[in-house]
Amino acid sequence: MSEVMAVGTVAAFWAVSFLFVLTPGADWAYAIAAGLRHRTVVPAVGGMLSGHLAMTAVVATGVAALVARSPLVLTALTAVGAAYLVWLGIAMLVKPSALPQTGAEQAPESWVRQAVKGMGTSGLNPKVLLLFLALLPQFTDTDARWPLAVQIVLLGVVHTVSCAVVYTGVGTGARVVLRTRPAAARVVTWISGAAMIGIGAVLLIQRVAG
Repeated sequence: MSEVMAVGTVAAFWAVSFLFVLTPGADWAYAIAAGLRHRTVVPAVGGMLSGHLAMTAVVATGVAALVARSPLVLTALTAVGAAYLVWLGIAMLVKPSALPQTGAEQAPESWVRQAVKGMGTSGLNPKVLLLFLALLPQFTDTDARWPLAVQIVLLGVVHTVSCAVVYTGVGTGARVVLRTRPAAARVVTWISGAAMIGIGAVLLIQRVAG
């Protein structure tokens, strides 16, 4: 693979990856919730980025391919991930009072807890795992001087950088625009919670039906 082809391949992957990141989903919902509830979105976004990097490592080591060939394991993973998303969504719906009021801040949730929730949101999302499994290998080259695992890690880092930019913008934007509008912020939180529940339910139904 020539250097030009390598740059072109990475650029093509980035374009596809960026479109995926721009599509609202569970990560967006959690970023919005974090932006409305906390002083900063850094811990929540950092946790989600860790989840994407973990998925990259899973694909790079070949574990994802083994999981994909085991229907029982994949179903179990889907159930756990879907249940986690539904749990987060329910928490958003039943605790809208956690939203900051105008001129006031809520009792802060620890950064570690925010990061762990973020990592679970992306790391336990089987849709992310399956997307990595289907997408990343298409942009690798078995004839390249770099091993496949290294190529996958590079592409995973490119994807994670896009996630960092978009999720930080989404969370910060939600905070700036909605923090002084409690009613609108509450509606957005309800929508985000419903989205998390819907995504989890769809993932589970699709796996069971498949």
